[in-house]
Amino acid sequence: MTKADIVAGIAEETGLERVEALRAVEAFMNSVKSSLANGQNVYLRGFGSFVVKERAEKTGRNISKNTAIIIPAHNIPSFKPAKTFVEDVKSNVKVK
Repeated sequence: MTKADIVAGIAEETGLERVEALRAVEAFMNSVKSSLANGQNVYLRGFGSFVVKERAEKTGRNISKNTAIIIPAHNIPSFKPAKTFVEDVKSNVKVK
């Protein structure tokens, strides 16, 4: 499913114009991104949580030069689905 599919589904379900639905989806995504960029987690009850995880500094390998490199500590966005979300997916997914 793409963003265009999501916009089309929202427009159909709510009766909004596609342009308005696109603006709403874009605004939602921008809100989530800016909150995570500011270090704030986003909690959507019944859906899941967008959280910022800290990755510790670690040693990696540059395979082409066969040398060790230090990968600095950094933050990374992550999504953790809600229990009800996981249960719905588990019970409704059909294997193709």
